[in-house]
Amino acid sequence: MAAIINEYMPLIMFAFVFGLLLFGFPVAFTIGGVSLFFGLYGFGTGFFDLLPLRIWGTMTNFTLLAVPLFVYMGVMLEKSGIAEELLEAMALVFGRMKGGLAVSVIFVGALMGASTGIVGATVVTMGLLSVPTMLRNGYSKSLTTGTVAASGTLGQIIPPSIVLVLLGEIMNISVGDLFIAAVIPGLILVVLYMIYAFVIAQIKPEWAPPIAQEILDKMTRQELLGKVFKALIPPLFLMIAVLGSIFAGIASPTEAASVGAVGATVLTGLHKRFNYQIVKDVMDATTKLTCMVFIILVGASTLGLVFRGLGGDNLVRGLILSLPFGKWGILFIVMSIIFIAGFFLDFIEITFIHVPVLAPIMIHLGVDPLWLAILIAVNLQTSFLTPPFGFSLFYLKGVTPPEVTTVDIYKGIIPFVILQIITLFIMCLIPETVNWLPRVLS
Repeated sequence: MAAIINEYMPLIMFAFVFGLLLFGFPVAFTIGGVSLFFGLYGFGTGFFDLLPLRIWGTMTNFTLLAVPLFVYMGVMLEKSGIAEELLEAMALVFGRMKGGLAVSVIFVGALMGASTGIVGATVVTMGLLSVPTMLRNGYSKSLTTGTVAASGTLGQIIPPSIVLVLLGEIMNISVGDLFIAAVIPGLILVVLYMIYAFVIAQIKPEWAPPIAQEILDKMTRQELLGKVFKALIPPLFLMIAVLGSIFAGIASPTEAASVGAVGATVLTGLHKRFNYQIVKDVMDATTKLTCMVFIILVGASTLGLVFRGLGGDNLVRGLILSLPFGKWGILFIVMSIIFIAGFFLDFIEITFIHVPVLAPIMIHLGVDPLWLAILIAVNLQTSFLTPPFGFSLFYLKGVTPPEVTTVDIYKGIIPFVILQIITLFIMCLIPETVNWLPRVLS
């Protein structure tokens, strides 16, 4: 009996971590605490000789410096007022057609995702600005909330994305290659969202009516073009500064993140919103988010050390490879595990707990690591939208008017989750959607 328990000890540890997280215990301390307990059980006090070296190697990784810099950039942009101006301008451009407001929200969400990469900041900003406007113009509550929540999560896959930085570190892939590979899947997702908004507006015009003509007639064509041009320049400038420097090979992702942080600060100053209070708020939010990510990373490093030391990677690999489904069947199972975990855990927990265990199995089967990483990133994006613990749903509910219920939000996100699954199938059927751009730019 004891031999069987020892053989399956890695899975018992994994079940302990998952169970405690479901009960609401703090992520970092749950992962770290359970790992320490099982590490002492498996290796004795000698375990502490190995642990500091493991943590030191993680904390001195230069690539991970991009995390606080991208967080700073996203939070600073939230304060700059860029999203507000962009949303107003795009609403005027697309407002004449049915579903135009929804299309404009998706467009702005994509640009904000490419500028910030911070889902919480984007969803809250978009929710505050667009939900009241869409409801006032007669949009259905479910379409409104679904569009805003889904658009706000585009920063998960459209670079620069923090999840891509973390996946690059965990899977030992160039973050620059991940950023390049994510461009086309991100655009596919944006196009599918827009097509859905346009089609649903034709099928159910009462859900997404055009903006009242008298509002659109207040501006001349020249004034409209000037407003659009002024609103588009700042986010485009930031995208070129960050992504252009990476794609051109001028800067590493970490160096480009510092360019983005400076660029966001400059844009906030140009919008005349840069002051001591904003700097204090941005620094406070950046410090809290960065500390959360890195303390989870320390716990995850401890978990990985113990899991492998107890033979967990060999155990899980043997169990999954023994399944009679072949490479594609096993890929489906791995993607399903990550998708289902997204109902209960957020992307950071899944990235640090599940990916280090499941990704090596697929790579062992001959799956391209770069393609697999982008598949995982799109899959992780759904974790923000799937109830009961989808963080975008919580963010949005916190800023919506009282008449918008949780049921409205849950109903609204269902089509967008389906579109994300369709995107995964497209990427599986046409791997070139991921691999073509990195190969061309290389």
